Amino acid sequence: MIYRTLGMTGLSVSEIGLGGEWLERHGRDEVVRIVRYCEEKGINILDCWMSEPNVRSNIGAAIAGRRDSWIIQGHMGSTWQGGQYVKTRDLDKVQEAFCDLLNRLGTDYIDLGMIHFVDEVREFHEIMQGEFYQYALSLKEKGIIRHIGMSTHNPAVARLAAESGKIEMLLFSVNPAFDMLPASEDLDKYFEAGTYGEGIGGIAPERAELYRICEQRGVGITVMKGYAGGRLFDERISPFGIALTPVQCIHYALTRPAVASIMVGYDSMEHVDAAVAYESATDEEKDYATALAGAPFHAYSGQCTYCGHCAPCPSGIDIAMVGKLYDLATMHKEVPASLKAHYESLSANGKDCIGCEGCEARCPFGVHVIERMRKAEEVFR
Repeated sequence: MIYRTLGMTGLSVSEIGLGGEWLERHGRDEVVRIVRYCEEKGINILDCWMSEPNVRSNIGAAIAGRRDSWIIQGHMGSTWQGGQYVKTRDLDKVQEAFCDLLNRLGTDYIDLGMIHFVDEVREFHEIMQGEFYQYALSLKEKGIIRHIGMSTHNPAVARLAAESGKIEMLLFSVNPAFDMLPASEDLDKYFEAGTYGEGIGGIAPERAELYRICEQRGVGITVMKGYAGGRLFDERISPFGIALTPVQCIHYALTRPAVASIMVGYDSMEHVDAAVAYESATDEEKDYATALAGAPFHAYSGQCTYCGHCAPCPSGIDIAMVGKLYDLATMHKEVPASLKAHYESLSANGKDCIGCEGCEARCPFGVHVIERMRKAEEVFR
């Protein structure tokens, strides 16, 4: 296992991490087996936010007597209320949930205290100028958390956090589907091998700039959604029209500037093996660029790539964000409570679409945006 320094935190983290969400599907014995197998493979960073509280107790059992072997990302603002997940900024509920996290994990400190899922610029400013950030700062001053981080899907929020000087690291969604744009207005050129010959060329400019700023300022990134919820493994639903492998997805994430580790969800020890296979993979096995360069042109027709060209929306809908949450939701038989909560927390979502068609006129891929907004509302309601 290769270890990387997580920005200004100075922490040495395994480049392959453990995202704990999938562990909710298993009982204690299986959780213990998977977590300890991860440790055997050299994984030393764990993200723990999941909704259902018993899984945190199971993780606590897995790391009992091994706490010093793990760097834990623990979230502030992820709560369990009335038998369901609720993202909240109510400090009383936040404090109660965070204390519960510590108790269930059997620890008196969290290495990376994550301000949980900030997806709008307005919300970022409210948090940073209000009592929520002060609460996080007080935990750091007491040594209960060692570093303050933030999780977000929104590159505009991530940039504000990186430039604030107050957020030490980010948990950010990184994969080719979320990142990439045609390198020019000639879409055919996007599929030429030369498109990928200049490092981060072809990535949405705001995301490329975010990675550059993070690297420049020492704000380390840990990655979520590196597999796009498994969407990239299936050519039928991948926006590229081809299937990528776990190794290719991991390589894409780990070659972004400032990225230190990718949090991978594991449903079994076989899934762990598929991820850590990256450490011994050949250059050919890691090569996502050639695979993407050979993707069929028609793959993008009608497929949302979350590029943001549809903006601005007169109703204030973050169309790319709604589309991303919708696509992730359709990967599950039942919509995860976390995705539903994020959708509902947006200041505007599918229900606010007025059908003006301005977004569809601007979309370079011919996406039926209005229909997707309607479907998103159906799925999440």
